Amino acid sequence: MDSTRQLKVSRLIQKELGEIFQRETRILFGNALITVTQVRVSPDLGVAKVYVSLFNVPDTKVLLKLIQAHTKEVRARLSDRIKKQLRIIPNLVFFQDDSLDYAMRIDELLK
Repeated sequence: MDSTRQLKVSRLIQKELGEIFQRETRILFGNALITVTQVRVSPDLGVAKVYVSLFNVPDTKVLLKLIQAHTKEVRARLSDRIKKQLRIIPNLVFFQDDSLDYAMRIDELLK
C-alpha cells in the first residue's frame, strides 16, 4: 500500500507529465495523443513507473520506444516544473497502459 507522500508525488508527476506531453513535446512525438493514465512511485521516491495510453498512431510500440529514447529530455522538462516541490526528481520508466484496449476487447466478446 502506498503512503500518503507517494500518492501526492504520483498525482503531481501525473499532472505535470500530462501537460508536458500535451503542450511541449509535439515536436518529438508528432500528432500522437499521449495520455498519462497512472504513475506509481517507489517508496524512496527514486523511481516513477509511468503508464501511458497512446492514440492517433499506427504503431504504438514504435512510439513507446521513441518515448523511452527521449526519457532524459522528458525528465529534464519535468524537473524544470517540479524542482521547487521535490528534492529528488525520480527516474522515469515508461510502460504502455493497455487496459482500455483490454476493456474494449472484453466488451466486444460479451456482445
